[in-house]
Amino acid sequence: MSNPTINQVNEQFEKLFGGPTRAFAELSINHVEALVNSQVAASKAYSDLGIQQVRKALEIKAPQDVQGYVQGQQEVAKELGERMKSDAENVIELNRKFAEQAQTLTKQNVQAVSEAASSAK
Repeated sequence: MSNPTINQVNEQFEKLFGGPTRAFAELSINHVEALVNSQVAASKAYSDLGIQQVRKALEIKAPQDVQGYVQGQQEVAKELGERMKSDAENVIELNRKFAEQAQTLTKQNVQAVSEAASSAK
């Protein structure tokens, strides 16, 4: 094989396989990073909330304090429910964006393969 032929094969390989593979790998890594960051933030928020509740429980010194603590737990439960809902919606949105971007990459790659096949005829 001559150098121009080798260069052409390398260019086609890069265009049809190398580039798309790297693009999808980068998309996947970015998606995983976003999911991990989301989970870390959620874990910190849940941990902070739990520690707050333990500290409030330690402040109970009299029977009337118990009543105030228990009533406060309703607000905590509401806050926790809202946070969990928000976190779930965030993950759903991240997955939706990933699916859209992966679909776009796939369409671009199919088009590039089709063009390469047409020009090879």
